[in-house]
Amino acid sequence: MTASPLTTGAPSVAPDLVPPARGPVIVGRSRGASSRLRALDGLRLLAALMVAAYHYGGRGGEIARAWGDSPAHQFPTAAPLFAYGCLGVQIFFVISGFVICLSGWGRTLRAFVASRVSRLYPAYWAAILLITAVFALPWVAYKALPPSEVLTNLTMLQQPLGVHRVLGVCWTLWAEMRFYALFALCVVLPGATRGRVVLFCAGWTLAAALAQAAHEPFLDTVLMPEYAPFFIGGIGLYLLHRYGARDPIAWVIVLVSWLIGQHYAVAGLWHAPSATAFSYRSTAGIIAVVTVGFALVAAVALGKLRWANWGWLTVAGALTYPFYLVHEHLGWVVVRALHHGIGLPSYATLPLTVGLMLLLAWLLHRFVERPVTPRLRQAIDPRPARAPVAAGSPRPEPGLRH
Repeated sequence: MTASPLTTGAPSVAPDLVPPARGPVIVGRSRGASSRLRALDGLRLLAALMVAAYHYGGRGGEIARAWGDSPAHQFPTAAPLFAYGCLGVQIFFVISGFVICLSGWGRTLRAFVASRVSRLYPAYWAAILLITAVFALPWVAYKALPPSEVLTNLTMLQQPLGVHRVLGVCWTLWAEMRFYALFALCVVLPGATRGRVVLFCAGWTLAAALAQAAHEPFLDTVLMPEYAPFFIGGIGLYLLHRYGARDPIAWVIVLVSWLIGQHYAVAGLWHAPSATAFSYRSTAGIIAVVTVGFALVAAVALGKLRWANWGWLTVAGALTYPFYLVHEHLGWVVVRALHHGIGLPSYATLPLTVGLMLLLAWLLHRFVERPVTPRLRQAIDPRPARAPVAAGSPRPEPGLRH
């Protein structure tokens, strides 16, 4: 499947993917009440499960070795649907644009960097070391990378340095880091305002289109034409969340981003029907998934999913990032052990593997992220943490923490 960006040799949140929301505030001309966006946590987990379905049953490659056969034969009915799961990454990027704009508003550059580094790296380091250790076991069929390459992977810069990746999904983290850098330099450093954010969205959209036309690798690397519309669309949705549904410029940002985003999704994931291809994604199906992703984040932004305020969604959001990091490669090992070692049928192996990866994600969150993240944030920015303050708001937003 060379068309998909989520192949093991490609550059899945992901991305960041993004931090679990800890109480985003609906702020606008007539809004001021605190309201936790738990539905956004649920969407993050949904996107991660989509990617997991793709990795376990919607593509070929190493997972076929784990099953001992093509996933298309293991799941003849579900595999064509699982193939669309790679679009969970694009949904991740929309959510990331929303959350990064929210969490960066009112923060200093140092505080923003501290929040991003402390959010991304602890679970990532743990996942790198865990997967390397498991792959080094003599009875595991997959081989660990040489020590030098593993150490380079700890920087999260292995892709631009041309080093093999320990985590297949870490290409999305590289995309997230470039987005953070652009947003930090253009918005956070000078100070976030509505006008500055709108100018950033417009400028990035135009620059990405010009980079695509120029066919210049450096510009493609910096401006990410194929992923920029999803980040920008998420920023536009945050403007709707912050200033209300009657903001025409925000709607234009979202609409243009959706139009360009669906183009890149189709261009990257569609191919003509072929008997030799693992799966076939229709143009209509790709557009539909991208559209639903934008629509769901829009529903959260506009308060349409405020009723989904269940406490367990916060836990789901907290588990999404560590689950995303470990599910693919360790999933190969678990699938092989359950399906071949124990002899479980494929339709039992699949949900059990997902459940075990969620359990591992909880352990990483409980024993790595929770103790390490605040210490790392404090080490980078020792000043007392302050929540971002909304424009026109007289006090910090009490529940906001990213």
